[in-house]
Amino acid sequence: MQRLTNKRILLGVTGSIAAYKSAELIRRLRDEGAEVQVIMTRGAEAFITALTLQAVSGHPVHLHLMDTEAEAGMGHIELARWADAILIAPTSADFMARLAQGRADDLLTAVCLAGDVPLALAPAMNNRMWRDRATQDNAKKLVGRGILLFGPDSGDQACGETGPGRMREVDLLVNDLVDMFDVGSLAGKTVLITAGPTREPIDPVRFISNHSSGKMGYAIAEAAVEAGARVILVSGPTALPVPDRVELVNVETANQMLDAVQSHMPVDLFIATAAVADYRPVQVSENKIKKQDNIMALALEKNPDILAETKAQFPGVFTIGFAAETNDLETYARNKLMNKGVEMIAANWVGSAAGENDGTFGSDNNALQLFWQDGEIELPMASKSKLARSLLAHIVPHFEDYQAKGLPKANNVVNLKDPGKPIA
Repeated sequence: MQRLTNKRILLGVTGSIAAYKSAELIRRLRDEGAEVQVIMTRGAEAFITALTLQAVSGHPVHLHLMDTEAEAGMGHIELARWADAILIAPTSADFMARLAQGRADDLLTAVCLAGDVPLALAPAMNNRMWRDRATQDNAKKLVGRGILLFGPDSGDQACGETGPGRMREVDLLVNDLVDMFDVGSLAGKTVLITAGPTREPIDPVRFISNHSSGKMGYAIAEAAVEAGARVILVSGPTALPVPDRVELVNVETANQMLDAVQSHMPVDLFIATAAVADYRPVQVSENKIKKQDNIMALALEKNPDILAETKAQFPGVFTIGFAAETNDLETYARNKLMNKGVEMIAANWVGSAAGENDGTFGSDNNALQLFWQDGEIELPMASKSKLARSLLAHIVPHFEDYQAKGLPKANNVVNLKDPGKPIA
């Protein structure tokens, strides 16, 4: 399991012989799913090159306080906003002293002052420097401000002496960093979510669609990111901003959505919130259809059933469908649960049936009833962002139980989109 999925770690490297360990630290953080950017002090450049750290981090290394490449030249503000946590490893005695004084005379100290995220130091220095009263006073002052100290450990040092001052080992630093976060219930998992409406063209200017805003699906995507998942969001046309750290795939038609979903399979969880058009025109006019008679007949054909087809082709994927109903909500939801072969259905009232519950399309609030084979639960009216978190909190235990029991295999499953084509 990748314990730092979606986490953004800003690694500061200062002037210490232990800087050679920073490259391995970056590699291990990335192995855990973190995205890492690096700031080097001038002293650090004497021990390890920026090119080395750029190669292992996958990002240019930041060196200068006034960055002409940064927006408005304020690189320290942008980096402080970007990070979920700041780790200085190694941390020299000089850097501790400057940080204790509140200095901001280089990029790294400026970022530390500008950041409002957890800050941790991994001291690395000669044991006598660490024991010195000035360094100890600085350490106490920094801890008193809420800054974390990871180490130092005792052991052999580059100077040939033995004692406290050795930088904490890389694996231990990674564990310390993981402990800083409330690691999400979906850490290391991949969640695919569909959201919004689809549009089925009639001619170049008209289409068949519905009132779905996509807000519920986008809220679930954000909640899944918070829970530590890698999130792929396949979205029909909406006016919503792209959620942070979500892989967005834009589509318009039901067929495009089906192709996008299945091209990203298999995943761990599939949550289908999209309001997919049930039908599409048999023929799409190349030119705008002109107004003629008072009545115009439009021949329609069924769209693919994305939920049922995907579950049939990938039975091992834990799948949750959505049902928006104007009447007999429980009956239709349970029928959908059985007919689609999915693990759970989340259902809500829409249209006039939503009434005072304000659960209509486009609302910022909603309520859900969650159904599974042998149970159900009602999730009361709340903002869609809060409701999304509550929904995931109820889905995850079922998902974990599903995994513990063993996943069904895809052998001998019929490809519903093309019955003559074998399942990959």
